[in-house]
Amino acid sequence: MIPDYTKVHVRFKLNDYHYSHDDLMEVAYSFVKEGVSYERELGEFLLDWLDQHDYVKVRTSGSTGKPKEIMIKKEAMIKSAIATGDFFNLTPGKKVLHCLPSNFIAGKMMIVRAIVLGLELDIVEPSALPRIDYEKDYEFCAFTPMQLKNFAKYFNKIKTVIVGGGRVSDSIKALIQDKKTMVYETYGMTETVSHIAIKKINNFTDSDSKICFKTLPGITVSTDDRNCLVIHAPELLDEKVITNDIVKIHSDTSFEWLGRFDNVINSGGIKLYPEVIEKKLQCKIDKQFFITSIPDEILGEKVILIIEGNDNNIDQSIFDGLDKYEKPKAVYSVEKFIDTASGKIHRKNTLDQIVL
Repeated sequence: MIPDYTKVHVRFKLNDYHYSHDDLMEVAYSFVKEGVSYERELGEFLLDWLDQHDYVKVRTSGSTGKPKEIMIKKEAMIKSAIATGDFFNLTPGKKVLHCLPSNFIAGKMMIVRAIVLGLELDIVEPSALPRIDYEKDYEFCAFTPMQLKNFAKYFNKIKTVIVGGGRVSDSIKALIQDKKTMVYETYGMTETVSHIAIKKINNFTDSDSKICFKTLPGITVSTDDRNCLVIHAPELLDEKVITNDIVKIHSDTSFEWLGRFDNVINSGGIKLYPEVIEKKLQCKIDKQFFITSIPDEILGEKVILIIEGNDNNIDQSIFDGLDKYEKPKAVYSVEKFIDTASGKIHRKNTLDQIVL
């Protein structure tokens, strides 16, 4: 069968039942009308996918600028699904788990992969610890970092896991090093129709890089004058995508992620990347935290550390591993961090809660 958004693969199943195109439309209407929240999101996307338009409307998360609604061609989503299927050997009839919200691109693509590739898709309610049928074994699943952390002890039920939507900390990586499950961190965004690059984070061989993302076939990368990643994916995109992610290019198919251009701190003429500093501190602070800056008359911007909670007492020795300019000049606490719609820390809005 030639993949097409008007067709449903003959091997596709949703929660153990096969549905034709028309049957799946009926299921989608039922989810929208009578389902709980995550089922309504699933139903709404299915109706969008199965209609006669050659695109779907999705909202970006801000990787290339301010969040906005864009239209993605269904043909591009099909090509993305095929590329992922080829890389991870997702052949018809294999069972996959879907535990992400269906209103974001990562969740939408799990559904598209199943419909296009003929996979048996089990859908469960998105949560920090998805409740699954532990009698079943799964070929493939996509997790957030929090789900990865909480699900690590059940990994014998899943062969391959991809994780995205946020940085995977060293403490989470430590939980999966003795697992047979193959785990890959992904890089991608709504504009690129989910991930365009992956990085293995366990079960390493001598040839594996622990720092570089490697692009999927047919995708190359470069940087602009800000050292931000530029993505060239002619099979998926009509134009190149210019991101706000600062990277170090190792080749035209591999790169190391350093941080967000939006978050760069210029302190006394020295450019500092908060995400790089955070990585050095992540095993030393057991609460949610982030690095940012506030105005300073002498330095222009000075580095500060913000911790979630009511206590900002920190043993200064945790900063010993930082470079001179990276060390926070002050530590603040915020009772509760503010999150973005996609579950990441909203740095600006959280910083605005601090009374300086």
